[in-house]
Amino acid sequence: MRRIHVGNALSAFGLGFTVPYLYVYVAQVRGLGSLTAGLVLAVFAVAALVVLPFAGRAIVRRGPLPVLLAALVTAALGALSLGLAGSAATVLLSAAALGAGQAVMQPALATMIVDCSTSETRSRAFAMQFFLQNLGLGVGGLIGGHLVDTTSVSSFTLLFAIEAAMFLLLVVVMSTVRMPRAPRVDGAPEALSEKGSWKQLLQNRAMVQLCVLGFVLFFACYGQFESGLSAYGVEAAGVSTSALGTAMAANTAMIVVAQFAVLKFVERRRRSRVIAAVGLIWAVAWVAAGYAGLGHGSQEMATAAFVSTYALFGLGEAMLSPTVAPLVADLAPSGLAGQYNSAFALVKQLALAVGPAVGGPMGASLHGPYVVTFLLFSLGITYLALRLGRQLSAVQDRPWLGKSRVVAQGTASPVGESQALA
Repeated sequence: MRRIHVGNALSAFGLGFTVPYLYVYVAQVRGLGSLTAGLVLAVFAVAALVVLPFAGRAIVRRGPLPVLLAALVTAALGALSLGLAGSAATVLLSAAALGAGQAVMQPALATMIVDCSTSETRSRAFAMQFFLQNLGLGVGGLIGGHLVDTTSVSSFTLLFAIEAAMFLLLVVVMSTVRMPRAPRVDGAPEALSEKGSWKQLLQNRAMVQLCVLGFVLFFACYGQFESGLSAYGVEAAGVSTSALGTAMAANTAMIVVAQFAVLKFVERRRRSRVIAAVGLIWAVAWVAAGYAGLGHGSQEMATAAFVSTYALFGLGEAMLSPTVAPLVADLAPSGLAGQYNSAFALVKQLALAVGPAVGGPMGASLHGPYVVTFLLFSLGITYLALRLGRQLSAVQDRPWLGKSRVVAQGTASPVGESQALA
């Protein structure tokens, strides 16, 4: 588990090195224009949507570790070639390789966490993953910002080479991991067929509802961070670019500072109620954003309210990290955690692709409707979470019950316990 967490930190550190500077690199440093730069960002999303349906199947058949190693090598090649690419075609192909590798890393690492944790330790493991990812992205972005020089192509080549080195270093670290043998799916060959596994997932009403809820979560929050909400802050609230950076830093700081304090609070709460509470917190965040842009107060108050919006989003994210990912794992039948993780990652990528496309133009020009729309989406999260709670078993919604019941019975075997929790 320690190696897996090191892997999460290294991969996030490498991505933080380059992702914030992709647009500048392609449009200005390579002189390929804003259209090509926009296509590069779109290619990342498209590549993820193409590979994720196959990633889940590969994880189920081959195990998460070989899939992760292949994704890391692909991402390393994509990063290195992106730093050396001089034409639009090579830039787009390199971005596709980097985006595909990056997308597959997420469900592979999540499945490794599932396989190396128990129901009692899983929430803490995913909270640690989220903490290290945000820390790695923040530190990587900070160091990368001091290394880049928009007048020097070589500085960006160095940046992408360091990112590739991080991925290759992670290959070495992950190669030393010895994974426990994952359980096979009951009913073997039919259940293991691609059609059968997807049919089984779609017949799981709780998982389908969680995917719908996940789409709204990512669409209404993560899909707005660097698109609609930032455009709204600049156009409606009049915040400066430095204040926008402060808001992003406040989001990361809230996650880093509050993650484990929040974990103690949510560990003994119903998962559906925790997600419902996040919807209410984010509704308050959108009210603060509305005040920032529409309240007609002083500029200082508007900036403070806008920064508070990002901080409140961070608090909600810290509550979700030990809640949603373990719930996906507990909904998956034995041996299909990779399939379920990949399906949820696919939903996330769809939301992250649609969110900026919808929120960006609204945030820039339709200020009032933008805030009201996403305030309603946040309240919708609360409704969907409470509705999901009615589909969950007692142990899925309150995982601590699984341990207490086994202790009380005194006869359950470890295998029986894991199957009950699944």
